[in-house]
Amino acid sequence: MELILDNWQFLLKGAYYTLLITIISMFFGLILGMIIAIMRVKGDIITRNIARFYVSIIRGTPPLVQIFIIYYGLSDYGLQLSPIPASCIALSINIAAYIAEAFRGALQSVPKGQAEAAVASGMTEGQAMRRIIIPQAIRYAIPPIGNTFVGMLKETSLVSAIAVTELMRAAQLLISQYYVYMPFYITIAIMYWVMSTFFTFILGKVEKRLSVY
Repeated sequence: MELILDNWQFLLKGAYYTLLITIISMFFGLILGMIIAIMRVKGDIITRNIARFYVSIIRGTPPLVQIFIIYYGLSDYGLQLSPIPASCIALSINIAAYIAEAFRGALQSVPKGQAEAAVASGMTEGQAMRRIIIPQAIRYAIPPIGNTFVGMLKETSLVSAIAVTELMRAAQLLISQYYVYMPFYITIAIMYWVMSTFFTFILGKVEKRLSVY
């Protein structure tokens, strides 16, 4: 405990970067995921196949490999990103595939009669999607997207492989300094649990607020 108390600020800084990367990645992943989902549901055959291929390749490859491709692979073509932007881009691309599937299922859960009634009332298909379908689909999508968000929080530990000093990397640096393992690993496990529990609580409130009756 003495080691933890002496280094709590360093661990909190790591937790800050964990939260920062999680929130940024989730924000852009949410936008990209919704676009991919709409492409799969409402696009033509070419658009649907592009979206399907994207989801397949991202979900079928390890997130760590995707992080390495963005950080190390792009440097082969003269694009050298710093660790944090590379982490955010890679995780955004990764999480978008899972959000796309969750949101696609939510879009398909909205009764078709809703869109037909909107078009019959004089709306275009785009207006019906924006005003009728998507608002209802978001309610259906909140639970799976919330689970994805919590999973993203834990997946940020992978970016320690490219020297981002998030929570896992902070613990590894302290371990290499003091040659003591258990106190630091237990501490960051508790910190991940606290952050996950907090986000689960917030998402539960949002889900209850937007629940479908």
